[in-house]
Amino acid sequence: MTNIRSKAVDIVKRLRDAGHEALFAGGCVRDRLLGIEPKDYDIATSATPEEVAQLFRRTIAVGRRFGILIVIDDGFEFEVATFRADGPYVDGRHPESVTFTDAEHDSARRDFTINAMFEDPIADAIVDYHGGRDDLAAGIIRAVGDPRARFAEDRLRMIRAVRFAARFGFEIEATTFAAIGECAAAIHEVSSERLGEELLRILTQGNVRCAFELFSQSGLLAELLPEIEGLKGCEQSSDYHPEGDVYVHTLLCLEQLASGCTATLALGVLLHDVAKPPTAALRDGRHTFYGHTKLGADMAAAIGKRLRLSNATIERVCFLVEQHLRHCDAAGMKPSTLKRFLRQDGIDELLELARIDALASNGDLAHHHFCTGKLAELGEEKIRPTPLLTGHDLIAIGMEPGPAFKRILDGVEDAQLEGRIASRDEALALARELHNESR
Repeated sequence: MTNIRSKAVDIVKRLRDAGHEALFAGGCVRDRLLGIEPKDYDIATSATPEEVAQLFRRTIAVGRRFGILIVIDDGFEFEVATFRADGPYVDGRHPESVTFTDAEHDSARRDFTINAMFEDPIADAIVDYHGGRDDLAAGIIRAVGDPRARFAEDRLRMIRAVRFAARFGFEIEATTFAAIGECAAAIHEVSSERLGEELLRILTQGNVRCAFELFSQSGLLAELLPEIEGLKGCEQSSDYHPEGDVYVHTLLCLEQLASGCTATLALGVLLHDVAKPPTAALRDGRHTFYGHTKLGADMAAAIGKRLRLSNATIERVCFLVEQHLRHCDAAGMKPSTLKRFLRQDGIDELLELARIDALASNGDLAHHHFCTGKLAELGEEKIRPTPLLTGHDLIAIGMEPGPAFKRILDGVEDAQLEGRIASRDEALALARELHNESR
């Protein structure tokens, strides 16, 4: 038994010793039945929040109104929630009121049958009121009760249905899927932050293509990311893109994202061609998209802000989108330009995006191999050598600080990166020469 599970069992035992019912609930039950080691354990109990707080030394009230406390034990955090039935939902997320009740009524308020099961860890038994175990075995995502009612309670459940289906390779039950289509336009009732968080979970969990195909089929894609919906039918030249239009290409790219990849790489892959439709033109029988990398970075920034992503995430994604074709010019770069390109923060993600992009089109990895080969050949010391001069050195030899400083230091660094100079004396001599030229 893992340490976290043993601690969770201890909490159940203490609640039961005090005369309360207590069971494991939700995702930890589902995952264990699937053979997946749960990362956390939630506990549902007949004890009220006040009774839970009296039994455990360290608790945090995170939703006392809804009967939820966090119990902290040996560094682990366990959500302990009182069995409850929810009143009417007025904001598409929270019930207006709750009534403390029993396990069966508590299960009826949960989202999907596979998440509505309980486990009795003492008796080693599953408590299943809605056929969740059968759905789990059949690979089905099914809403508990009326799916329209469940989605009205929390609109984010529509996206969660897609996330679970893609994560586990399950199908969404027909009535549940139809309800997603009927309710898709209401997804905007969910806050931008929650939408962004859920999308990042989907993009980094693996099997991403499946998720986006379900988004498309359900109508959620047009609501969540109309820019990606707009890629459909944007034709590309067959020599570079034999796979089809930009939407098909993007799906093939998403298919290659591994579980656990970074959110920034995933977003870069999703959005790298987002500006092809507005820049599309037909010239001499060829499809062109001049300027799509720069406009794509601007569109990626707007999407990131709309989803309330962090500034650091947006900045990295914009870098990936704007530069996702720059490696194609690497073989023709002068040494100093190549080294500056290869030492950029995020170069590993950029080259991985380039690899994915190529494999989802004509499969030509020559430019990617050139860059990765140069990275291995040159190493960190040659790509990022210690500068021979700084601005203080220029001041020390009598130069006045000003706009020319950057040009002089860049010129000295170019010569160092290209191997034309290797010592401080050579650098000072070149700096004087460049300074005289600027007069």
